[in-house]
Amino acid sequence: MEKILIIDDDLELAELLQDFLQCSGYEVCVCEDPFIGISELKLTKFDLLILDLTLPGLDGLEVCKEIRLTSQIPIIISSARADLNDKLEAFDLGADDYMPKPYDPQELLARIKGRLKRVAAEEAQKAATKKEFTVDEFRHEVLRNGEALELSLAEYEVLSYLILMEGGTISREELIINSTSINIETGSKSIDVLVSRLRNKIGDDGKNPTHIKSIRGVGYKFVQ
Repeated sequence: MEKILIIDDDLELAELLQDFLQCSGYEVCVCEDPFIGISELKLTKFDLLILDLTLPGLDGLEVCKEIRLTSQIPIIISSARADLNDKLEAFDLGADDYMPKPYDPQELLARIKGRLKRVAAEEAQKAATKKEFTVDEFRHEVLRNGEALELSLAEYEVLSYLILMEGGTISREELIINSTSINIETGSKSIDVLVSRLRNKIGDDGKNPTHIKSIRGVGYKFVQ
């Protein structure tokens, strides 16, 4: 469950938002004191922050500045301050969105969902770029650290399928079924020959492979 922190000294509004967002499937924590809110962010992993600007003891813009020193958590400003300079400074300090009060909670929910989807997509892209082997299905290529490998169609079909099913044990029969260029009658032997060639092409030790591992009596699995 995704966790949201609200830093707002208007407890009536904050608790209404808390109830609404919890009914929408989020875990929500409310802090009226900005210093406690900053401490909570350091102690607990939150997925998004809803931040008021007019706070006791520390202005919300200073809170935003302080948080951005150590965290890239998405920040949605929720404030009755509609001055353009406040908005511009909030964005300069790293806020992701600015919602002038009053607003419809449904709009806030839509913006939360959009921001969290964007974060998830960015994290997935970062994770993909860190992998040594990736598959470009549009170009029918397997990339190793961004460089395309020289593969026949059959080699591409087998290696790409293993990579896409990373970590799962794949039988020879499954590899044959998901290939358009392997003869079914000689498929099992063809798969073993193909795997041997693929190991050579990616520098995988046939006796002690790092990436394409043999699963006795079943088939193969791919490990990054």
